[in-house]
Amino acid sequence: MTEAQRNISADTLEFLIGRTALGDKKSFSELYSLMAPKLFGVCYRILRDKQEAEDVLQDAFVKIWQKSDRYAMGRATPVAWLSTIVRNQAIDRVRARGKPTEQIDEHFEMADASPTPEQQTMSGQVAKQIDLCLEQLKQDHAQCVRRTYLGGWSYQQAADELKVPINTVKTWIRRSLLSLKECLGNEQ
Repeated sequence: MTEAQRNISADTLEFLIGRTALGDKKSFSELYSLMAPKLFGVCYRILRDKQEAEDVLQDAFVKIWQKSDRYAMGRATPVAWLSTIVRNQAIDRVRARGKPTEQIDEHFEMADASPTPEQQTMSGQVAKQIDLCLEQLKQDHAQCVRRTYLGGWSYQQAADELKVPINTVKTWIRRSLLSLKECLGNEQ
């Protein structure tokens, strides 16, 4: 990547996208030259195949040409807007692949992935230890940890439900996790 590509300003990209929206092929070519290396990286990370990433990048730039008039300054940065188009195009390609077919012979001697009786006993003991350690916490702190880690709540949801500021929730969780770590360390 050249020094010029590293120092691309949002204003420059917005200008080039705007000119592209007006059908300016030279601006589109410049936009491609500046952004293709970075956007290729986005494609390659998703697809893990150089040729396929190149193909998707080309398809994405066709979409960028077609949709450049839909770019709204202020709603997203130009890099985010371009990256989103490329990312979505790459994800669509992954989905279009479908599930790979596999030969039954490759899985004929598959091991049982379910836990052994010993593993089940150990995980049950660990769960009991965690419950005992959670009981040692203040009730609202334990509830906060249970809801965010076991119930899937976001910090904001926990703050809203418990009627406390979000920073309080973060502090409770951080302190509770340290206490749990210490408690579980003592149990073993």
